[in-house]
Amino acid sequence: MSESQATPLTFMAVHAHPDDEVFGTGGTFARYAAQGVRTALVTATMGEEGEIVDPALDEKAKEAMFPRLAEVRRLELQAAVEALQIQELRLLGFRDSGMAGTASNKHPESFYMATFDEAVKRLVAVIRELKPQVLVTYDAFGSYGHPDHIQAHRITNAAFDAAGEPRCFPELDLPAWQPKKLYYTAMARSAMVEAMKEMQRLGEPGPWDNPAMNMAIVGTPDELITTSVDVRDFIGQKLKAFAAHKTQIAPNNFAFTLSDTRREQALGYEHFVLARTAITPHEGALEQDLLSGLL
Repeated sequence: MSESQATPLTFMAVHAHPDDEVFGTGGTFARYAAQGVRTALVTATMGEEGEIVDPALDEKAKEAMFPRLAEVRRLELQAAVEALQIQELRLLGFRDSGMAGTASNKHPESFYMATFDEAVKRLVAVIRELKPQVLVTYDAFGSYGHPDHIQAHRITNAAFDAAGEPRCFPELDLPAWQPKKLYYTAMARSAMVEAMKEMQRLGEPGPWDNPAMNMAIVGTPDELITTSVDVRDFIGQKLKAFAAHKTQIAPNNFAFTLSDTRREQALGYEHFVLARTAITPHEGALEQDLLSGLL
């Protein structure tokens, strides 16, 4: 039996911060875990620069929490991992870089400032250890332009190739492993535009109220999406994972306030773009499974 035949089918997502794993991949994690697929999450930072939105905390309590925010969010991440039944969690050990143009971008320990080879090496080590057939991360814009999301995109693309090349990072003393497919998370543009129009109609506040926001170009063009995963049966687990991140996701977040029907529409499908593949790409209708061609 070859090594590839003996290796368990493994799905891995590379995310920037705690809570990112729920948006876009939470249902997919839960679905594959239920199917017996080994699931793995790589988180690059601990979200040290994010604001605290937990309404149970007053300003004094929030101020006291900031010095240990990484520790708090590490515990929240672990709770979300358990809610989604993620089997393997690996941390790359970088610091949150904050939003684009902020002083935290220049922090010497930030993901944004990381030596590129070192960041790629850390991810290659995890890939070679866990041997995923499928990798997922963000597109080149990092979904919404966050420096850490863009960095995750860059290092995952590089690691996709480097992990399978024995001449790269031989000092890791781990056998090369070539993932078969790399996907980018996506939010279908048509669905996002319709959802935001509905929110405006209902008078719900949000970024759609910003006149500088061009609603016509949000999300991923529908024609670029290659894969749509049905996760309706796992919405409950997604909500539990959202709730675990209580310093980042408040109880009035749309995920909790939507009606059951609207929640199913908003959270019941997760979309992806097949970016790289070492197997023959699909043709025709949308894939229904990131693992298609591997089973």
